Amino acid sequence: NYIIGAFKPACNISITFSDGKTRKQVPLKKENGKTVMVPLFQSQENIAGKISVEPVQGKKVEHNGIKIELLGQIEMYFDRGNFYDFTSLVRELDVPGEIYERKTYPFEFSTVEMPYETYNGVNVRLRYVLKVRNYTPPPSINTSIKMEVGIEDCLHIEFEYNKSKYHLKDVIIGKIYFLLVRIKIKNMDLEIRRRESTGSGANTHVETETLAKFELMDGAPVRGESIPIRLFLSPYELTPTHRNINNKFSVKYYLNLVLVDEEDRRYFKQQEVTIYRLADTS
Repeated sequence: NYIIGAFKPACNISITFSDGKTRKQVPLKKENGKTVMVPLFQSQENIAGKISVEPVQGKKVEHNGIKIELLGQIEMYFDRGNFYDFTSLVRELDVPGEIYERKTYPFEFSTVEMPYETYNGVNVRLRYVLKVRNYTPPPSINTSIKMEVGIEDCLHIEFEYNKSKYHLKDVIIGKIYFLLVRIKIKNMDLEIRRRESTGSGANTHVETETLAKFELMDGAPVRGESIPIRLFLSPYELTPTHRNINNKFSVKYYLNLVLVDEEDRRYFKQQEVTIYRLADTS
């Protein structure tokens, strides 16, 4: 089984194994056709080494905690970028703070169970990955969202969300106010939608999926009624928002308010929100 170091280059990060000089190396063909040599591990072995984090010269690195993960992943090429993790081990490396010069962190995963052998096929690959994460600090500005929407002389509502930015295990709290109701509403739902955009220009491809559907109301509201919103994000498989990553892709999240009347006509109001990762959200 192969172990491949993978991380985002927010600063200079290197991974070395304790037995790196003596461990057997094997060739691995990458997606770009190039072949690289990687260390070979077997199930039940210890995986140990050091992580070095070195700030860019003259700058400091602010972080909200650093950890290393050992992941076993399956990726289907027709669903590229959507990984199924069958193994997930985590080691905390550092508490929130600042790094001014090169800092080294030892790590060890003992007697790691790796039930499947690495495989790179035509339509699927199975791999083991070491991932070093530098977590995003909470946003300094996080304003609430207030909007009024409606249909002329038929429906007028006002909705409010407590924040515009949420971490992966946050709770969305808000209220829906009915200022005018002249249509017979049957029910109202709040959806979490993820929109993934890949490519650019005429070659842009957009996929939208509904990750959660939460019933806010069942039955007809009356003027002056207020419906509370309390939606926990932790049960859902969210990722942080990604904006124009390397000019290749973006991932955005939306809160979609859906009202259905007794004639099954649907009314929508969509609001973009930002999702980010904290040190306590693995």
